[in-house]
Parts: sequence; C-alpha cells; structure tokens
Amino acid sequence: MAKYGSKAKSKVKKAMHERKSGTLKSGRSGKKVKSRKQAIAIGLSEARRAGGKVPPKKTSSRKSSARKSSTRKSSARKSSTRKSSTRRSSARKSSSRASKKK
Repeated sequence: MAKYGSKAKSKVKKAMHERKSGTLKSGRSGKKVKSRKQAIAIGLSEARRAGGKVPPKKTSSRKSSARKSSTRKSSARKSSTRKSSTRRSSARKSSSRASKKK
C-alpha cells in the first residue's frame, strides 16, 4: 500500500518545477526557496491542505524536550531578574530617603 497519494505526487512535482524556475516562495517570509528538501516539504503540506493522502508530519521528541527545557530555563531567569530588580529598586528608594533626612 502506498504512503502517498497521486495528489501528493502532483503537488510535490509542481513545487519542484516552481523551485527550478525560481518562483517558489516560502510561506512566512516570502523568500525564494533554494533547498530541494524545503520544496518537497512545501508540496506535501499543500497536498495535506488539499486533502490528499499524505502521512502526518513527524515530530522529533528531542526537539520538543529541548524546547520545554529552554522555556523552563528562560522563565527561571526571568523570575530571578525580577526579584533582584525589585530588591535593588527598594534599596535605592530607602537609601535616597535616608540621604534626604540627613
């Protein structure tokens, strides 16, 4: 049994021809696509949207776990900087008050 349907084949073929002629552009930035792999990915995603027989996207477990750990690290950094900045500002206020009293 075939993994990909005829619609997927035609969409990828069209994307490859567009890439060769230099008219294939990426979705977000609108830049020209130069990579063969990117052209195939664009063709497959178009086939998915059109309802063709295409297997679902593969997701890497390593990438998702790395993303989770990086968000944890960044949130930890944010919270620590907030605490220190509030401490600093309160220290500045109290020192300025003390200097005004003298």
